Amino acid sequence: MTAPTAAPGSQPLGTRGLLLASMITLIWGLNFVVIKWAVDDAPPLLVAALRFAVAAVPAVFFVRPPAVPARILWGYGLAVGVVQFGLLYLAIALGLNPGLASLLMQIQAFFTALLAAAFLHERIQPWQAAGITLAFGGMAVIGLLSGGQVSVLGLGLTLVAALGWAVSNLLVRASGGANVFSLVVWSSLIAPIPLTLLSGVVSGWDAVGQTLFYGGWELWAAVLYMGLANTVLGFGVWSLLIQRHGAGRVAPLSLLVPVFGLISSAIVYHEVFPPGKVAGTTLIAVGLLLHVFGRRVWPPARRTTLTPGAD
Repeated sequence: MTAPTAAPGSQPLGTRGLLLASMITLIWGLNFVVIKWAVDDAPPLLVAALRFAVAAVPAVFFVRPPAVPARILWGYGLAVGVVQFGLLYLAIALGLNPGLASLLMQIQAFFTALLAAAFLHERIQPWQAAGITLAFGGMAVIGLLSGGQVSVLGLGLTLVAALGWAVSNLLVRASGGANVFSLVVWSSLIAPIPLTLLSGVVSGWDAVGQTLFYGGWELWAAVLYMGLANTVLGFGVWSLLIQRHGAGRVAPLSLLVPVFGLISSAIVYHEVFPPGKVAGTTLIAVGLLLHVFGRRVWPPARRTTLTPGAD
């Protein structure tokens, strides 16, 4: 007799699963430092284009296309490739520190909730509203009290990048349970051409040609890391973990990404945190925690019970 197996998404995470999830969040957290390393000496939009080209080829020859309409595939590719990562790379090139960028990108969770409320008529819970308020208050504090150490333009671009991520989240939900890893791989074919064209407009075609033909090993090592380790390996393992253990167990671990991002940026680039930046970062972090775990700690709503015959 064969022993019964747990249903997909119902298996406990366990030590192995926890280690794998922590490894992926470490890879994703370090990615922000690698982005800065790459865009310091190369056009940022071109670096993003190369990242997605490496993520797509040769993976598309081994991964089946996702069973989604073309509009979902193209929408996801443009939202993630051009808006999310294109603007993120540009923001870091303009001076936004990678550690802070890794935290600000998590604002996508709030944008996702707001978009879901607007277009899917999902109710925003009280703890989510409180988390959103704290997080956006923290961003305002960073912008106003960071002593000029934060690029305001970079801050704005990162917010739009997080909005692109939120749009991609809704497109995944609209895909009807399609294989997310397959969607990531095949949508990576879409981003390189518009990103390269935009790079030529923003940075100049001379810079594009110079980078492609004379880029050093450091650039190509960074591109391989971003395309293969961060995208193919990262999303592949993460999708497998969610499939086996469920999004409820795995998704909250993504909060480790900004932790690793902030630590690695402090070590590699000596990112400093003046009081205003510390205060704003703390508010954003508390808002994120409240958004994810608030259901467990938020006091239940009081209900008034009427006794028959009472005045």
